[in-house]
Amino acid sequence: MISADDTILIVGHGSREDSGNQEILAFADQWRARQPDWRIHVCFIEFAPPGLKEGLLDAARQSRRVLVVPLILNAAGHVKMEVPEAIEQARLAYPQTEILLAPHLTACDPVLAVLRRRLRQAMNTLDMPDPTTTGVVLLGRGSSDRGANGDMAKMARWLLEVGDHELVDLAFTGITWPRLERVVQRQALLGMRQIVVLPYYLYTGTLMQRIHRQVEHLRAQYPQLRFVCTAHFGFEPEIFDLLTQRILDLDRHVADSRLPCDGCTYRELAHDAGHGHSHEHTHAPAANAAQQEHPVHIHAHAPGHDHDHDHPHGHGHDHGHDHDHAAPHREGQTA
Repeated sequence: MISADDTILIVGHGSREDSGNQEILAFADQWRARQPDWRIHVCFIEFAPPGLKEGLLDAARQSRRVLVVPLILNAAGHVKMEVPEAIEQARLAYPQTEILLAPHLTACDPVLAVLRRRLRQAMNTLDMPDPTTTGVVLLGRGSSDRGANGDMAKMARWLLEVGDHELVDLAFTGITWPRLERVVQRQALLGMRQIVVLPYYLYTGTLMQRIHRQVEHLRAQYPQLRFVCTAHFGFEPEIFDLLTQRILDLDRHVADSRLPCDGCTYRELAHDAGHGHSHEHTHAPAANAAQQEHPVHIHAHAPGHDHDHDHPHGHGHDHGHDHDHAAPHREGQTA
């Protein structure tokens, strides 16, 4: 049972666009209103205070338990590496405090329900809401982690399976392919007359702003097509309910609640050897229900090369992250 001595720590990514950070803080306020007996704190992986390590140490200092819940859709370097490493450091600093890590949001039915509702709403704005002539593009943040991209592919396929659209394609804003422009080109060649772009983002930021600019350019480039671009979806009731369930699962299954990468032997060995998260391995299926959503996941990281930043590195990748600064690679920087 969640007690007054427990702290629930939301881990947001953080953005250079402060409006995105403010939305996460507003999300926490709304969650507190839904769960008035819970002590809910917020920290950010980067770009906004309090930082991940600071937030964990502060929560551990004042709590019997800290229940960490990443407010992140896809697990790549941040979720698989940086969050567990920060938790290990907080455990060492405050061994009397139990710190548990919940799974990230991942591909699941509640998120699918949000996407289906957004798609229906978009279709209702069209002059000809015909799914056979309307292409759908699920547009997410790209990653060099194939597991994260695979979760996006799963969501696109699920959206196709439960609907009437003949074309539900996947596109990425950076790092990997295909990009939005190429997918729109293909759908136009296949005879689509309308295209719905569904951004797979929880909160606003520079990438959401860029997406809306891209759609405006596409409208000018394809005047024969009708475009609808939906908004990000962080405040939907399913997201609140999903995070609440994550916390309840942690509380009920304390012994088995850690993520496969939380305390991962491969990650620990790589860290001790000074290689950060440069490794590739597959985890065996997890035993508890929370882990069954992603029983097997694969790490495929190149040294110092797994993050989705939007700044030049001179290696040919178009990084699609919420910041535009020229900086050297730093290990563990994937959204």
